[in-house]
Amino acid sequence: MSSMPYQNQVDHVSSITWEEAVLWLRAQPDQQELVRACYFDDPLPEAAARYEASEEWQAVRAILPSKVGIALDLGAGRGISSFALAKAGWQVDALEPDSSAIVGRGAIEHLVNKTAMPIRLLDGFAEQIPAQDDAYDLVFGRQVMHHAHNLQNMCREIFRVLQPGGTFIATREHVISKKEDLQAFLNSHPLNYLYGGENAFLLQEYTEALENAGFQVRYVFGPFDTPINYFPMSRKQWRRTIQAPIARRIGRMFTRLLLSEVLPWNKNIYRSLAQRASQNDNAPGRLYSFFAHKP
Repeated sequence: MSSMPYQNQVDHVSSITWEEAVLWLRAQPDQQELVRACYFDDPLPEAAARYEASEEWQAVRAILPSKVGIALDLGAGRGISSFALAKAGWQVDALEPDSSAIVGRGAIEHLVNKTAMPIRLLDGFAEQIPAQDDAYDLVFGRQVMHHAHNLQNMCREIFRVLQPGGTFIATREHVISKKEDLQAFLNSHPLNYLYGGENAFLLQEYTEALENAGFQVRYVFGPFDTPINYFPMSRKQWRRTIQAPIARRIGRMFTRLLLSEVLPWNKNIYRSLAQRASQNDNAPGRLYSFFAHKP
């Protein structure tokens, strides 16, 4: 790690690693809520357990294949998804190119030692996965695809290592509406100005890369369709957000009464409101998730 003080490093983006950027963020008293939301806090086993108990992961678990097997966690980072998959019964390979003890393989090794989860560490990038053809029943990636050096090559590699009938789930991927929006997203990201490692693609670029690799894209989840994308927004905040267009017309109190979740038929109404909110959301870098199948 560079000996340059963190405050000075802000003005020297090229000298900042991802580990240094996260350490800088963790040192900011006014950013602790973001640190916890990103699971950058320690002790790591507690952060991993909090992710495994989160609404986000419970929504992911609901769409995992019913039969457990061998899973690959792409760009595993600190290992929180690897931990959650292992807790769900999967035998997990965690692929991570960064050796860092804070945000990379060193952190995952620490997590494995502390929790005894069946996680095997792999060193490498998703564009060149160190595994045989048809090796996995499931490939999972949380916030990985938008970091691709070559999105098409990444999707082809994922397709290669999946068994026929296997599942690929990619969650919380940054989407832009047009290429001109990319800089606005990068400017708004809380860490990109430190280390310069963020990116985003058009929605069509994600789906075309998957389909060109041979995948059948079964589901595309928008920003408000599922807690996978809108977490750490609370369900109460989510309700207010998707109800907002109606509340502006008839008032917030009457809207809450009209759309009480106690009423069984309102599940479909909420689903429709969420889909419309997702369609109307053009914020640069908004989050989408993908569920794809290898025939």
